[in-house]
Amino acid sequence: MLTKKYEQAYKTYTDKDKSAMMDYSERYRQFISKNKTERECVESFINLAQLQGYRDLKPLIENKTHLKPGDKVYANYMNKALLLFCIGTQNIENGMNLLGAHLDSPRLDLKPNPLYQDSDFAMLKTHYYGGVKKYQWVSLPLAMHGVVAKKDGSVVKIVLGEDESDPVLGISDLLIHLSADQMEKKLKEAIGGEDLNVCAGVFPVDSTDEKLKDKVTKNVLQILNSKYDIKEEDLFSSEIQIVPAGNARDYGIDRSMILGYGQDDRVCGYASFEALIEVENPAITTCCILVDKEEIGSYGASGMQSQFFENTVAEILELTDGFSDIKLRRTLANSRMLSSDVTAGYDPNFPSVLEKNNAAYFGKGVVFMKYTGSRGKSGSNEANAEYVAQLRRIMDENNVTWQTGELGKIDQGGGGTIAHILAKYGMDVIDCGVPVHTMHGPWEVTCKIDLYEMKKAYVAFLKDSN
Repeated sequence: MLTKKYEQAYKTYTDKDKSAMMDYSERYRQFISKNKTERECVESFINLAQLQGYRDLKPLIENKTHLKPGDKVYANYMNKALLLFCIGTQNIENGMNLLGAHLDSPRLDLKPNPLYQDSDFAMLKTHYYGGVKKYQWVSLPLAMHGVVAKKDGSVVKIVLGEDESDPVLGISDLLIHLSADQMEKKLKEAIGGEDLNVCAGVFPVDSTDEKLKDKVTKNVLQILNSKYDIKEEDLFSSEIQIVPAGNARDYGIDRSMILGYGQDDRVCGYASFEALIEVENPAITTCCILVDKEEIGSYGASGMQSQFFENTVAEILELTDGFSDIKLRRTLANSRMLSSDVTAGYDPNFPSVLEKNNAAYFGKGVVFMKYTGSRGKSGSNEANAEYVAQLRRIMDENNVTWQTGELGKIDQGGGGTIAHILAKYGMDVIDCGVPVHTMHGPWEVTCKIDLYEMKKAYVAFLKDSN
Protein backbone atom coordinates (compact mmCIF):
# COMPACT_ATOMS: atom_id res chain seq x y z
CA MET A 1 0.00 0.00 0.00
CA LEU A 2 1.46 3.33 -1.05
CA THR A 3 -0.63 5.47 1.29
CA LYS A 4 -0.84 5.45 5.08
CA LYS A 5 -4.29 5.63 6.64
CA TYR A 6 -4.75 6.32 10.35
CA GLU A 7 -7.87 4.39 11.23
CA GLN A 8 -9.72 3.66 14.44
CA ALA A 9 -8.26 0.66 16.22
CA TYR A 10 -11.44 -0.59 17.86
CA LYS A 11 -12.86 -2.22 14.75
CA THR A 12 -9.85 -4.59 14.65
CA TYR A 13 -10.22 -5.67 18.30
CA THR A 14 -11.17 -9.19 19.30
CA ASP A 15 -13.25 -9.79 22.40
CA LYS A 16 -9.98 -10.50 24.22
CA ASP A 17 -8.55 -7.14 23.14
CA LYS A 18 -11.69 -5.31 24.27
CA SER A 19 -11.58 -7.03 27.65
CA ALA A 20 -7.87 -6.22 28.11
CA MET A 21 -8.50 -2.60 27.12
CA MET A 22 -11.29 -2.19 29.65
CA ASP A 23 -9.33 -3.92 32.43
CA TYR A 24 -6.31 -1.70 31.87
CA SER A 25 -8.46 1.43 31.69
CA GLU A 26 -10.14 0.57 34.97
CA ARG A 27 -6.81 0.08 36.75
CA TYR A 28 -5.71 3.45 35.43
CA ARG A 29 -8.99 5.16 36.37
CA GLN A 30 -8.70 3.93 39.94
CA PHE A 31 -5.07 5.03 40.14
CA ILE A 32 -5.69 8.64 39.10
CA SER A 33 -8.76 8.80 41.36
CA LYS A 34 -6.60 8.06 44.40
CA ASN A 35 -3.37 9.80 43.41
CA LYS A 36 -3.74 13.50 42.65
CA THR A 37 -0.28 14.80 43.58
CA GLU A 38 3.23 13.78 42.56
CA ARG A 39 3.93 12.64 46.13
CA GLU A 40 0.90 10.38 46.16
CA CYS A 41 1.87 8.92 42.79
CA VAL A 42 5.44 8.19 43.89
CA GLU A 43 4.28 6.49 47.09
CA SER A 44 1.77 4.32 45.23
CA PHE A 45 4.23 3.40 42.47
CA ILE A 46 6.83 2.34 45.05
CA ASN A 47 4.30 0.13 46.83
CA LEU A 48 3.30 -1.49 43.53
CA ALA A 49 6.93 -1.88 42.42
CA GLN A 50 7.94 -3.56 45.66
CA LEU A 51 5.21 -6.16 45.13
CA GLN A 52 6.92 -6.95 41.80
CA GLY A 53 10.36 -7.42 43.36
CA TYR A 54 11.81 -3.93 42.90
CA ARG A 55 14.34 -2.95 45.60
CA ASP A 56 15.32 0.44 46.95
CA LEU A 57 18.63 1.45 45.39
CA LYS A 58 19.85 3.44 48.40
CA PRO A 59 20.78 0.50 50.72
CA LEU A 60 22.26 -1.35 47.75
CA ILE A 61 24.59 1.60 47.16
CA GLU A 62 25.52 1.71 50.84
CA ASN A 63 26.27 -2.03 50.86
CA LYS A 64 27.98 -1.96 47.43
CA THR A 65 25.64 -4.70 46.23
CA HIS A 66 26.51 -5.95 42.74
CA LEU A 67 23.65 -5.69 40.23
CA LYS A 68 23.20 -8.45 37.70
CA PRO A 69 20.88 -8.96 34.71
CA GLY A 70 17.26 -9.22 35.77
CA ASP A 71 17.71 -7.16 38.95
CA LYS A 72 15.04 -4.55 39.53
CA VAL A 73 15.69 -1.37 41.52
CA TYR A 74 14.14 2.03 42.15
CA ALA A 75 15.42 5.40 43.34
CA ASN A 76 13.05 7.72 45.21
CA TYR A 77 14.03 11.37 44.96
CA MET A 78 12.48 13.73 47.54
CA ASN A 79 9.27 11.67 47.38
CA LYS A 80 8.35 13.61 44.22
CA ALA A 81 10.39 11.91 41.49
CA LEU A 82 11.04 8.24 40.88
CA LEU A 83 13.43 6.22 38.72
CA LEU A 84 12.97 2.50 38.13
CA PHE A 85 15.49 0.21 36.38
CA CYS A 86 15.48 -3.40 35.23
CA ILE A 87 19.04 -4.49 34.43
CA GLY A 88 19.43 -6.04 30.97
CA THR A 89 21.66 -8.83 29.71
CA GLN A 90 23.56 -6.52 27.36
CA ASN A 91 26.33 -4.21 28.54
CA ILE A 92 24.66 -1.07 29.86
CA GLU A 93 27.18 1.04 27.94
CA ASN A 94 25.29 -0.01 24.81
CA GLY A 95 22.49 2.22 26.08
CA MET A 96 19.12 1.92 27.79
CA ASN A 97 15.50 1.98 26.65
CA LEU A 98 13.91 4.87 28.54
CA LEU A 99 10.34 5.95 29.18
CA GLY A 100 9.97 9.38 30.76
CA ALA A 101 6.82 11.09 32.03
CA HIS A 102 5.95 13.79 34.54
CA LEU A 103 3.70 13.41 37.57
CA ASP A 104 2.87 17.05 38.30
CA SER A 105 -0.28 18.67 36.94
CA PRO A 106 -1.78 22.17 36.89
CA ARG A 107 -3.39 23.01 40.22
CA LEU A 108 -3.70 25.64 42.95
CA ASP A 109 -1.02 25.68 45.67
CA LEU A 110 -1.65 27.23 49.07
CA LYS A 111 0.54 30.29 49.63
CA PRO A 112 3.11 30.15 52.48
CA ASN A 113 0.76 32.22 54.71
CA PRO A 114 -2.61 31.19 53.29
CA LEU A 115 -5.19 31.69 56.03
CA TYR A 116 -7.00 34.99 56.54
CA GLN A 117 -10.42 36.30 57.55
CA ASP A 118 -12.57 38.72 55.56
CA SER A 119 -16.13 39.72 56.58
CA ASP A 120 -16.48 36.64 58.80
CA PHE A 121 -15.30 34.28 56.07
CA ALA A 122 -12.19 32.15 56.64
CA MET A 123 -10.31 32.14 53.35
CA LEU A 124 -7.20 30.47 51.91
CA LYS A 125 -4.90 32.30 49.50
CA THR A 126 -3.60 30.23 46.57
CA HIS A 127 -1.00 30.56 43.83
CA TYR A 128 -1.86 28.73 40.63
CA TYR A 129 0.72 26.23 39.34
CA GLY A 130 1.33 25.60 35.66
CA GLY A 131 -0.68 26.79 32.69
CA VAL A 132 -4.31 27.13 33.76
CA LYS A 133 -7.41 28.91 32.55
CA LYS A 134 -8.23 30.55 35.86
CA TYR A 135 -11.94 30.87 35.16
CA GLN A 136 -12.24 27.07 35.01
CA TRP A 137 -11.38 26.72 38.71
CA VAL A 138 -14.36 28.57 40.17
CA SER A 139 -17.72 27.02 41.09
CA LEU A 140 -16.18 23.56 41.44
CA PRO A 141 -16.01 21.16 44.40
CA LEU A 142 -12.36 21.16 45.40
CA ALA A 143 -10.24 18.96 47.66
CA MET A 144 -7.07 19.58 49.65
CA HIS A 145 -4.12 17.20 49.23
CA GLY A 146 -0.60 17.54 50.55
CA VAL A 147 1.87 17.27 53.37
CA VAL A 148 2.86 19.40 56.35
CA ALA A 149 6.45 19.07 57.59
CA LYS A 150 6.83 19.88 61.29
CA LYS A 151 9.89 21.13 63.17
CA ASP A 152 10.29 17.78 64.94
CA GLY A 153 10.93 16.11 61.57
CA SER A 154 7.53 14.44 61.27
CA VAL A 155 5.46 14.79 58.11
CA VAL A 156 1.67 14.87 58.23
CA LYS A 157 -0.34 13.80 55.19
CA ILE A 158 -3.51 15.74 54.38
CA VAL A 159 -6.40 14.61 52.21
CA LEU A 160 -9.65 16.49 52.72
CA GLY A 161 -12.63 16.46 50.38
CA GLU A 162 -12.39 13.02 48.77
CA ASP A 163 -14.32 10.82 51.19
CA GLU A 164 -18.11 10.99 50.92
CA SER A 165 -18.24 12.08 54.56
CA ASP A 166 -15.72 14.90 54.00
CA PRO A 167 -16.64 18.51 53.33
CA VAL A 168 -15.40 19.97 50.05
CA LEU A 169 -13.87 23.37 49.40
CA GLY A 170 -14.51 25.84 46.62
CA ILE A 171 -13.96 29.21 44.99
CA SER A 172 -17.02 31.36 44.40
CA ASP A 173 -17.88 33.04 41.11
CA LEU A 174 -19.87 36.21 40.62
CA LEU A 175 -23.59 35.68 40.11
CA ILE A 176 -24.86 36.38 36.61
CA HIS A 177 -27.16 39.12 37.95
CA LEU A 178 -24.14 41.24 38.93
CA SER A 179 -21.74 40.24 36.18
CA ALA A 180 -22.22 43.04 33.67
CA ASP A 181 -18.67 44.35 34.10
CA GLN A 182 -17.11 40.90 34.43
CA MET A 183 -18.76 39.66 31.24
CA GLU A 184 -17.14 42.50 29.27
CA LYS A 185 -13.65 41.33 30.19
CA LYS A 186 -11.46 38.94 28.22
CA LEU A 187 -11.53 35.37 29.53
CA LYS A 188 -7.98 35.62 30.86
CA GLU A 189 -8.94 38.72 32.86
CA ALA A 190 -12.36 37.70 34.19
CA ILE A 191 -10.80 35.83 37.14
CA GLY A 192 -7.46 37.15 38.40
CA GLY A 193 -4.72 35.13 40.03
CA GLU A 194 -5.32 36.85 43.36
CA ASP A 195 -9.05 36.10 43.07
CA LEU A 196 -8.56 32.33 43.43
CA ASN A 197 -9.25 32.37 47.16
CA VAL A 198 -10.70 29.21 48.67
CA CYS A 199 -13.57 29.49 51.15
CA ALA A 200 -12.74 27.52 54.30
CA GLY A 201 -15.63 28.32 56.64
CA VAL A 202 -17.90 30.80 58.46
CA PHE A 203 -18.43 29.27 61.93
CA PRO A 204 -16.63 31.20 64.69
CA VAL A 205 -14.69 29.49 67.45
CA ASP A 206 -16.60 28.91 70.68
CA SER A 207 -15.33 31.67 72.97
CA THR A 208 -16.77 34.18 75.39
CA ASP A 209 -13.84 36.54 74.84
CA GLU A 210 -15.35 39.50 72.99
CA LYS A 211 -11.90 40.91 72.26
CA LEU A 212 -10.78 37.78 70.42
CA LYS A 213 -10.22 38.60 66.76
CA ASP A 214 -10.59 36.44 63.65
CA LYS A 215 -12.77 33.89 65.38
CA VAL A 216 -13.62 32.10 62.13
CA THR A 217 -10.01 31.47 61.15
CA LYS A 218 -9.28 30.35 64.70
CA ASN A 219 -12.08 27.82 64.43
CA VAL A 220 -10.59 26.50 61.16
CA LEU A 221 -7.19 26.23 62.87
CA GLN A 222 -8.75 24.35 65.78
CA ILE A 223 -10.30 21.85 63.36
CA LEU A 224 -6.99 21.37 61.52
CA ASN A 225 -5.16 20.97 64.82
CA SER A 226 -7.67 18.42 66.06
CA LYS A 227 -7.59 16.42 62.82
CA TYR A 228 -3.92 16.72 61.84
CA ASP A 229 -2.12 18.05 64.96
CA ILE A 230 -0.76 21.09 63.10
CA LYS A 231 -0.52 24.79 63.91
CA GLU A 232 -0.71 27.84 61.66
CA GLU A 233 3.08 28.24 61.53
CA ASP A 234 3.35 24.65 60.26
CA LEU A 235 1.62 25.74 57.06
CA PHE A 236 4.77 27.62 56.08
CA SER A 237 6.63 24.29 55.76
CA SER A 238 3.87 22.55 53.84
CA GLU A 239 3.07 21.52 50.30
CA ILE A 240 -0.71 21.65 50.09
CA GLN A 241 -2.48 21.53 46.76
CA ILE A 242 -6.07 22.38 45.88
CA VAL A 243 -7.37 19.96 43.25
CA PRO A 244 -10.78 18.91 41.88
CA ALA A 245 -12.66 16.69 44.33
CA GLY A 246 -14.00 13.32 43.29
CA ASN A 247 -13.08 10.22 41.32
CA ALA A 248 -12.23 9.91 37.67
CA ARG A 249 -15.27 8.61 35.77
CA ASP A 250 -16.11 6.69 32.64
CA TYR A 251 -17.10 9.27 30.02
CA GLY A 252 -19.57 8.89 27.17
CA ILE A 253 -22.74 6.84 26.94
CA ASP A 254 -20.64 3.97 25.58
CA ARG A 255 -17.99 4.30 28.36
CA SER A 256 -15.33 4.77 25.68
CA MET A 257 -13.47 7.56 27.45
CA ILE A 258 -12.22 8.62 30.89
CA LEU A 259 -12.86 11.97 32.55
CA GLY A 260 -10.35 12.74 35.28
CA TYR A 261 -8.03 15.26 36.86
CA GLY A 262 -4.30 15.27 36.08
CA GLN A 263 -4.32 13.02 33.01
CA ASP A 264 -1.59 15.31 31.67
CA ASP A 265 0.65 13.53 32.32
CA ARG A 266 -0.27 10.73 34.71
CA VAL A 267 -1.91 8.93 31.80
CA CYS A 268 1.58 8.41 30.35
CA GLY A 269 3.24 7.95 33.73
CA TYR A 270 0.93 5.09 34.62
CA ALA A 271 1.37 3.41 31.23
CA SER A 272 5.16 3.79 31.50
CA PHE A 273 5.14 2.18 34.94
CA GLU A 274 2.93 -0.76 33.92
CA ALA A 275 5.03 -1.35 30.79
CA LEU A 276 8.24 -1.45 32.81
CA ILE A 277 6.75 -3.90 35.29
CA GLU A 278 5.56 -6.15 32.47
CA VAL A 279 8.96 -6.39 30.74
CA GLU A 280 11.13 -8.69 32.84
CA ASN A 281 14.65 -9.91 32.00
CA PRO A 282 15.12 -7.48 29.09
CA ALA A 283 18.10 -7.60 26.75
CA ILE A 284 18.61 -3.83 27.04
CA THR A 285 18.41 -2.21 30.48
CA THR A 286 15.03 -0.53 30.86
CA CYS A 287 14.28 2.60 32.83
CA CYS A 288 11.12 4.48 33.76
CA ILE A 289 11.63 8.16 34.63
CA LEU A 290 8.80 9.82 36.57
CA VAL A 291 9.54 13.45 37.38
CA ASP A 292 8.12 16.58 38.94
CA LYS A 293 7.99 20.26 37.89
CA GLU A 294 7.47 19.76 34.13
CA GLU A 295 4.52 22.14 34.14
CA ILE A 296 6.77 24.99 35.32
CA GLY A 297 9.79 24.32 33.12
CA SER A 298 11.29 21.21 34.82
CA TYR A 299 13.24 23.39 37.24
CA GLY A 300 14.05 22.49 40.84
CA ALA A 301 15.74 19.54 42.48
CA SER A 302 12.96 17.11 41.54
CA GLY A 303 12.57 18.40 37.98
CA MET A 304 14.17 16.88 34.90
CA GLN A 305 16.71 19.69 34.65
CA SER A 306 18.19 18.49 37.94
CA GLN A 307 21.06 15.98 37.78
CA PHE A 308 19.38 13.28 39.85
CA PHE A 309 18.82 11.10 36.77
CA GLU A 310 22.43 11.37 35.63
CA ASN A 311 23.67 10.76 39.18
CA THR A 312 21.49 7.68 39.58
CA VAL A 313 22.71 6.20 36.29
CA ALA A 314 26.26 6.73 37.59
CA GLU A 315 25.35 4.73 40.70
CA ILE A 316 23.84 1.95 38.55
CA LEU A 317 27.07 1.78 36.55
CA GLU A 318 29.13 1.58 39.75
CA LEU A 319 27.06 -1.42 40.90
CA THR A 320 27.28 -3.23 37.58
CA ASP A 321 30.65 -2.99 35.84
CA GLY A 322 32.15 -0.04 37.71
CA PHE A 323 31.79 3.69 37.15
CA SER A 324 33.84 5.96 34.95
CA ASP A 325 32.92 9.26 33.38
CA ILE A 326 33.36 7.89 29.85
CA LYS A 327 31.08 4.92 30.64
CA LEU A 328 28.41 7.30 31.86
CA ARG A 329 28.68 9.43 28.75
CA ARG A 330 28.50 6.37 26.48
CA THR A 331 25.53 4.92 28.35
CA LEU A 332 23.50 8.10 28.05
CA ALA A 333 24.48 8.85 24.45
CA ASN A 334 23.68 5.30 23.31
CA SER A 335 20.25 5.29 24.99
CA ARG A 336 16.94 5.97 23.28
CA MET A 337 13.84 7.41 24.82
CA LEU A 338 10.12 7.86 24.46
CA SER A 339 9.25 11.15 26.12
CA SER A 340 5.88 10.02 27.40
CA ASP A 341 3.62 13.05 27.20
CA VAL A 342 0.22 13.96 25.83
CA THR A 343 -0.91 16.09 22.91
CA ALA A 344 -4.01 17.98 21.84
CA GLY A 345 -6.76 15.78 20.47
CA TYR A 346 -8.87 16.95 17.55
CA ASP A 347 -12.11 18.35 18.99
CA PRO A 348 -15.18 18.86 16.76
CA ASN A 349 -16.13 21.82 18.97
CA PHE A 350 -12.85 23.61 18.21
CA PRO A 351 -11.67 22.53 14.75
CA SER A 352 -9.96 25.77 13.78
CA VAL A 353 -6.87 25.40 16.00
CA LEU A 354 -5.66 22.11 14.49
CA GLU A 355 -4.57 21.21 11.00
CA LYS A 356 -6.58 18.09 10.17
CA ASN A 357 -3.91 16.19 8.25
CA ASN A 358 -1.49 16.45 11.17
CA ALA A 359 -3.85 16.36 14.14
CA ALA A 360 -4.18 13.49 16.60
CA TYR A 361 -7.59 11.82 16.87
CA PHE A 362 -9.36 9.89 19.61
CA GLY A 363 -9.43 6.15 18.92
CA LYS A 364 -6.60 6.08 16.39
CA GLY A 365 -3.93 4.92 18.81
CA VAL A 366 -0.75 6.17 20.40
CA VAL A 367 0.61 9.45 19.02
CA PHE A 368 4.17 10.15 17.91
CA MET A 369 5.09 13.83 17.76
CA LYS A 370 8.28 14.29 15.76
CA TYR A 371 8.64 17.78 17.25
CA THR A 372 6.85 20.11 19.63
CA GLY A 373 7.86 23.71 20.35
CA SER A 374 6.05 26.75 19.02
CA ARG A 375 5.98 28.75 15.81
CA GLY A 376 9.27 28.00 14.05
CA LYS A 377 9.76 24.86 16.22
CA SER A 378 11.22 27.09 18.92
CA GLY A 379 12.16 25.16 22.05
CA SER A 380 11.63 21.84 20.29
CA ASN A 381 13.40 18.53 20.31
CA GLU A 382 13.02 17.12 16.79
CA ALA A 383 13.53 13.38 16.39
CA ASN A 384 15.89 12.10 13.70
CA ALA A 385 14.32 10.41 10.68
CA GLU A 386 16.28 7.22 11.32
CA TYR A 387 14.90 6.96 14.86
CA VAL A 388 11.35 7.53 13.64
CA ALA A 389 11.86 4.71 11.13
CA GLN A 390 12.98 2.39 13.95
CA LEU A 391 9.85 3.18 15.89
CA ARG A 392 7.64 2.58 12.86
CA ARG A 393 9.20 -0.87 12.57
CA ILE A 394 8.70 -1.64 16.28
CA MET A 395 5.07 -0.55 16.27
CA ASP A 396 4.16 -2.42 13.09
CA GLU A 397 5.95 -5.61 14.16
CA ASN A 398 3.94 -5.60 17.41
CA ASN A 399 0.56 -4.67 15.90
CA VAL A 400 0.39 -1.35 17.71
CA THR A 401 -2.02 1.20 16.25
CA TRP A 402 -0.22 4.53 16.00
CA GLN A 403 -0.69 7.98 14.51
CA THR A 404 1.19 11.23 14.19
CA GLY A 405 0.31 14.58 15.73
CA GLU A 406 1.20 18.19 16.32
CA LEU A 407 0.33 20.51 19.19
CA GLY A 408 -1.87 22.78 17.09
CA LYS A 409 -1.54 24.88 13.97
CA ILE A 410 1.64 26.82 13.26
CA ASP A 411 1.53 30.22 15.00
CA GLN A 412 -1.51 29.12 17.02
CA GLY A 413 0.38 28.19 20.17
CA GLY A 414 2.55 25.26 21.11
CA GLY A 415 4.29 23.75 24.09
CA GLY A 416 7.16 21.59 25.26
CA THR A 417 8.00 18.45 27.21
CA ILE A 418 11.05 16.94 28.92
CA ALA A 419 12.29 15.57 25.56
CA HIS A 420 14.84 18.32 24.88
CA ILE A 421 16.42 17.86 28.32
CA LEU A 422 17.27 14.20 27.72
CA ALA A 423 18.31 14.92 24.13
CA LYS A 424 21.22 17.01 25.45
CA TYR A 425 23.00 13.72 26.23
CA GLY A 426 22.98 12.90 22.51
CA MET A 427 20.37 10.14 22.76
CA ASP A 428 17.44 9.65 20.38
CA VAL A 429 14.23 11.09 21.85
CA ILE A 430 10.69 11.51 20.57
CA ASP A 431 7.43 12.52 22.25
CA CYS A 432 4.91 9.71 22.45
CA GLY A 433 1.55 9.79 24.23
CA VAL A 434 -2.20 10.10 23.71
CA PRO A 435 -4.54 12.87 22.54
CA VAL A 436 -6.43 14.75 25.26
CA HIS A 437 -9.47 17.01 25.30
CA THR A 438 -9.66 19.96 27.73
CA MET A 439 -5.94 19.62 28.48
CA HIS A 440 -4.90 21.54 31.62
CA GLY A 441 -8.53 21.89 32.63
CA PRO A 442 -9.68 20.59 36.03
CA TRP A 443 -11.24 17.58 34.26
CA GLU A 444 -9.45 16.18 31.19
CA VAL A 445 -10.70 13.55 28.75
CA THR A 446 -8.87 10.62 27.13
CA CYS A 447 -9.98 7.67 25.00
CA LYS A 448 -9.60 4.11 26.31
CA ILE A 449 -8.51 2.81 22.91
CA ASP A 450 -5.55 5.18 22.90
CA LEU A 451 -4.65 4.31 26.50
CA TYR A 452 -4.47 0.63 25.62
CA GLU A 453 -2.45 1.19 22.45
CA MET A 454 -0.06 3.46 24.33
CA LYS A 455 0.69 0.79 26.90
CA LYS A 456 1.22 -1.76 24.12
CA ALA A 457 3.59 0.69 22.40
CA TYR A 458 5.64 1.19 25.55
CA VAL A 459 5.97 -2.56 26.13
CA ALA A 460 7.05 -3.13 22.53
CA PHE A 461 9.63 -0.35 22.80
CA LEU A 462 11.14 -1.67 26.02
CA LYS A 463 11.41 -5.21 24.65
CA ASP A 464 13.10 -4.21 21.40
CA SER A 465 16.84 -4.85 21.26
CA ASN A 466 17.59 -4.14 17.59
